[in-house]
Amino acid sequence: MKAFVFHGLGQSAWADVPDPGIVDATDAIVRVDAVTICGTDLHILKGDVRDVAPGTVLGHEAVGEVVEVGSGVGTVRPGDRVLVSCISACGRCRFCREGAYGQCRGGGGWILGHTIDGTQAEYVRVPFADLSLHPLPTAVSSQDAVLLADIYPTAYEVGVLNGRVGPGDTVAVIGAGPIGLAAIATAQLFSPGRIIAVDLAPARLEAAKVMGADTVVHASDNPEQLVADLTDGLGADAVIEAVGVPASFEMCMRMVRPGGRVANVGVHGQPATLHLEDLWSRNVTIRTGLVDTYSTPTLLRMMTAGRLPASSLVTHTFELHQMEEAYEVFSRAGHTGALKVVLRGKYHETAALSVV
Repeated sequence: MKAFVFHGLGQSAWADVPDPGIVDATDAIVRVDAVTICGTDLHILKGDVRDVAPGTVLGHEAVGEVVEVGSGVGTVRPGDRVLVSCISACGRCRFCREGAYGQCRGGGGWILGHTIDGTQAEYVRVPFADLSLHPLPTAVSSQDAVLLADIYPTAYEVGVLNGRVGPGDTVAVIGAGPIGLAAIATAQLFSPGRIIAVDLAPARLEAAKVMGADTVVHASDNPEQLVADLTDGLGADAVIEAVGVPASFEMCMRMVRPGGRVANVGVHGQPATLHLEDLWSRNVTIRTGLVDTYSTPTLLRMMTAGRLPASSLVTHTFELHQMEEAYEVFSRAGHTGALKVVLRGKYHETAALSVV
């Protein structure tokens, strides 16, 4: 089969690799019908995620059809159309029993496209299939559903819930890429007073307005002062970091009010300074996290009911064999206007009903 293979810093290729097979009784083999590229994949190529070995197939988000299951799989069967979660869960370890699947110590967590071959391929082996695959209703298209593999649960759990967004809050979202936009969409579920989006790209700021941001500001236009002006000098109640660079993290620290919350979602490859000389007395809560995907069933029900915007996040579509071109477009988002790119496999449905 063909797959997108990481070969080391800045090196990758769409190439022939062996077909995956059942290794453990809890595995399933899924034919990939829709897949997307994550900002984390770009971080891997830049060397920010150092434990990804050369030769690994990248990708951790997909929708497809189950073609084979191990003897221990009971909840899905060949022919089922499923969402492949970015997080795999053994279901037995301490963290899985607490619903913290991202911290799984039983062989799961974020493993697809990280420590084992991932989803940017014609077929993928999914460990712990009973907990790591979600059957999909026909009312949700593959192009929409693939957004539930990572960006929506990540934005919701690590951004909105960790930031404890509440009614009337001023929420600042730093970074209006796919994760930031999904955070804007899901923050509205908690009736904040206002949402402010910050980014460097005018196209992404326009997208933030479409997703529900009340105010947008270019990162070079002193967003900290804007937040102060809008809050009588207090600062934002909740600040969501959705970039992953030192400057954006440090901006969050300056933007949050005393007693406020900062939720870091971005993948950081470089150290950021924590100015405790300014923060020690301000009662600020800082939360970091890897998504657990415990919210995926809830978000899937919301998408099925038309309560989550999805189609507006997908700006480019490709065929699976155009993976290298898709990476080029996604990596140059400032020039191409790319938000989410979706690649369609050979058997991608052509007439599924989109609910948004």
